[in-house]
Amino acid sequence: MNRTADIAVAGFGLAVSSPILGLSALAIKLTSDGPVLYRQQRVGRDGDDFELLKLRTMIVGAEKMGAGFAVDRGDSRITRVGRLLRRLSLDELPQLWNVLRGDMSIVGPRPTLRYQVDNYTPRQRRRLEARPGLTGWAQVNGRAELPWEERIELDVWYVEHRSAGLDLRILLRTPRSLFHGTYKGAGGGWRHGGSKDTSS
Repeated sequence: MNRTADIAVAGFGLAVSSPILGLSALAIKLTSDGPVLYRQQRVGRDGDDFELLKLRTMIVGAEKMGAGFAVDRGDSRITRVGRLLRRLSLDELPQLWNVLRGDMSIVGPRPTLRYQVDNYTPRQRRRLEARPGLTGWAQVNGRAELPWEERIELDVWYVEHRSAGLDLRILLRTPRSLFHGTYKGAGGGWRHGGSKDTSS
């Protein structure tokens, strides 16, 4: 049932957002050199790698410059169009395709980078028992304002208690969490300051 719902929601979301995706892609292409999509290896369910898709919001090769995989407020590597896409979370829309492919779910822990997973404790690895999601329990309970370990613990709690009711609760709280913060870090969270792991 969860997979069927994912396909239905992702398919509907792509259909509805296709004009926005098209305009965003055009804006990226006209204002900066490089591809429209940014592709990055992330860790999915059971520790399997998959290719996460995002609209590119940083200059090409950003992860090899400056702070590397960290993004701070006002980072000069973020393009002008990229700042707007991040603020509105439009850069995440291509991940609906990841949901259709089965790499991700609508609700679940946000996908992380391999080096982060390599540092998980045995309990934290329980986070990998669920498909990563577009939104999750940690995202609606503080997002990037929380310490990293606390976010992981929230995701583990979700894995241990997940249900259709909990997923619905997360979905209903997601819009408020999107607009609560003032800066979107590269890993998909909104921050009032500090840094996050980059997804360009």
